[in-house]
Amino acid sequence: MANDKVEGRNPVMEALKSEREIDKILVAKGAKEGSINKVIGMAKDKGVFIQYVERQKLNEIAESNNHQGVIALVAAYKYTEVEDILEIARRKGEKPFVILLDEIMDPHNLGSIMRTADAVGVHGIVIPKRRSVGLTATVAKTSAGAIEYVPVAKVSNIAQTIDKLKQEGLWIVGADMSGDKDYYHEDMKDAIALVIGNEGKGISRLIKEKCDFLVKIPMVGKVASLNASVAAATLMYEVFRQKNTDKQRL
Repeated sequence: MANDKVEGRNPVMEALKSEREIDKILVAKGAKEGSINKVIGMAKDKGVFIQYVERQKLNEIAESNNHQGVIALVAAYKYTEVEDILEIARRKGEKPFVILLDEIMDPHNLGSIMRTADAVGVHGIVIPKRRSVGLTATVAKTSAGAIEYVPVAKVSNIAQTIDKLKQEGLWIVGADMSGDKDYYHEDMKDAIALVIGNEGKGISRLIKEKCDFLVKIPMVGKVASLNASVAAATLMYEVFRQKNTDKQRL
């Protein structure tokens, strides 16, 4: 069985009992008989997100022929806490550099973002519990090993996390085409959290309002936006450049 899936009613119940990190549980629509209700009840008690899907969807992603109408998508790697990410920066004597991902759904995007984050010295990444890809085997593979070195925290509420980071002295910078400045004209040398939005919708309205300022990436082509991981890499390297230029002057 794949290391990011648990299939079948009893295996899923055991995964719930063992406190294993579970991103979400997929349940076949209309499945209510027998032990499926117990799985649903246990998941709700533990605050695990449940998504009801067509049985054909389960058939497509199942590794076995015995999913019994339920598949748990589990984390391939352990998550950390936001406080631990900030502590890493403190131990290194560096200003915190954090990435906030607002509903990134593509595992390849998350893996690529992690790879760049490792290259530029990001202290950690924050993702929401719902409507977001988790630390799957695909993410691990795409990260090319960076998943071993870049801490990822999963939070219930990104907006509340932004408030917490602001209290810790971080500036919140969102990547959005409505930004007042091109990204390279904004001072990003201080403690900072970069917000990267969903592949299709961008940053949600509430999160955008929480940002201290928005920056845009100038483009002259026909396509109106960049891939999320490319936009994230562009901004991360600008922060890296500014921070290192500042160090070289000292």
